[in-house]
Amino acid sequence: MLKLGIPSKGRLMEQTFDWFGARGITLRRTGSDREYAGAVEGAEGLELVLLSAGEIPRELAAGRVHLGVTGSDLVRDKLADWDRQVAELAPMGFGHADLIIAVPASWPDVDTLDDLDAAAAAFRRTHGHRLRIATKYHRLVRNFLTENGVADYQLVDSQGATEGTVKNLTAEAIADITSTGETLRANHLKILTDGLIHQSQATLYAARSADWRNGARPVLMNLSQRLGFDPNAL
Repeated sequence: MLKLGIPSKGRLMEQTFDWFGARGITLRRTGSDREYAGAVEGAEGLELVLLSAGEIPRELAAGRVHLGVTGSDLVRDKLADWDRQVAELAPMGFGHADLIIAVPASWPDVDTLDDLDAAAAAFRRTHGHRLRIATKYHRLVRNFLTENGVADYQLVDSQGATEGTVKNLTAEAIADITSTGETLRANHLKILTDGLIHQSQATLYAARSADWRNGARPVLMNLSQRLGFDPNAL
């Protein structure tokens, strides 16, 4: 049996169902919305596991599911050396969003990462502590800023409305996912011209550490033909 983990609710679940359905595999929830149970039609040996999108990278890394659908941003942020733990099989063409760095629109002289670095140094001299950047994506943001030579900042965790942290005075800048930029503009924030960290989309991944014996490998081969990915990527 091959276990497939997909998001348990919302637009991402619906689009995943549609993506598989267009390829002849019907996935559906069973029971109430509070029951994380599902069924599969059209693919023998495939078991559906419903999880939150944020849980799927962890379940893949642990090998508890063989395949999983989640955002590429979540895999890269939650898993160190992610490509050693999972194989990227198929970008799915939906769930698009950009992970970006944004600063207050009222900062006229801060438009690039170099400007941000200079502003962070000035902020520390003036205030005696580092400029705060609110984010949920600590690994991706930290690596990006390090690669681009930005120092004198600290990341502060945001699990709520990240765009509101600047207005609420709990951060001076943010790093967050955006699709249209409308929420950023509504909160008087602007994206740095070179502040794109990652372009995310829903992606089908395979777990390198999963047990591919006991019939899972033949199911993978069958799925690869129907879903259009290279099984040798694993």
